[in-house]
Parts: sequence; structure tokens; C-alpha cells
Amino acid sequence: MEKKVIIINGKGGAGKDTLCDVVAQKYVVRNVSSITPIKEIAKMGGWQGAKENKDRKFLADLKKLFVEYNDLPFCYLKKELELFLEQQQELVLFVHIREIEEIKKFLEYVLSRDVVCKTLLITRKEEQNKVYGNDADDMAEQYDYDIVYKNDMPLPQAEKDFILFFENNVLK
Repeated sequence: MEKKVIIINGKGGAGKDTLCDVVAQKYVVRNVSSITPIKEIAKMGGWQGAKENKDRKFLADLKKLFVEYNDLPFCYLKKELELFLEQQQELVLFVHIREIEEIKKFLEYVLSRDVVCKTLLITRKEEQNKVYGNDADDMAEQYDYDIVYKNDMPLPQAEKDFILFFENNVLK
């Protein structure tokens, strides 16, 4: 199977991490997020890892500052892509990116490397109308994704359904 990069997005609570874990049970996966280096910096500033709206806004604002300052999230993702491409066993790279402009930028970079890349939105009915107070969450559904998965089933059903969906819509 050819290596695939999947840029994944969705509002908080949509189930992105859970569904990535489902795929990782069957395939060798690397799972990275553009917010990872920002979270490390935030922890140094006292952020405790909470996911309340004020925490989400804090991380989104801090990320925006670093994008403008030195493009830290993009540089981090480029390094992770290189590591993924070097690994023989890893077949799927999930890249969590929330902001539309950052999705476009990374997608362009991946495609310039002649690597197959698709964008995937995970939605969940109870999260669709929720307002978080930051663009990273509130604008997540405004991009024209290649694939959309509606994560509205109980977890045991969703696990089976998503792996079939993934194989038929993402890996092909």
C-alpha cells in the first residue's frame, strides 16, 4: 500500500483522536498535530492541559502568534512528514490541523513532495452547533474537505463503520 497523508479536522469532541486510534489498530499510523509544539510552550506558561473554551482560545491565539512569528507549527509538521516518509512500516500519517489557511499551506507542501494527501472532516451531530469562541474550532467545517465522516454512532458501531469507511474512501 502507498503511504497516505490525511489532514484531519473537526470540532472539539467530534472523535478525531478516537477514530485515528481505531485505524491504528489495523495499520501502522503516525498521528501528529500542528498544536503539539504550542501545547509544550503553553505548559511552560502555566496551562494545565484543560480543554475548556478559554483554554481552547488561549491555544488558538498562541498558535496564531507563532504562525506569524516563525511558522513553528508548519515547521514542526514538515519535520514530522519527513520522519513519516523515512519510516518503512508507517503507512498512514494523520495530521491534525484546525485552521483553514494552515490546512491549505500544509496540503500544498505535501502535494509538492508527490505524496498522496486527502483532507478529512469528522462531524458529530451534538457538536455541530456548538460555539467555542475561537476560529480554530468555530470555522472547522468551512473548508471544502475531500471526505466527510459523520461520527454519530455509539463507539462499538463507529469503530467498525469507520474502518470500512476509511478503507473505502480514504485509502483508495
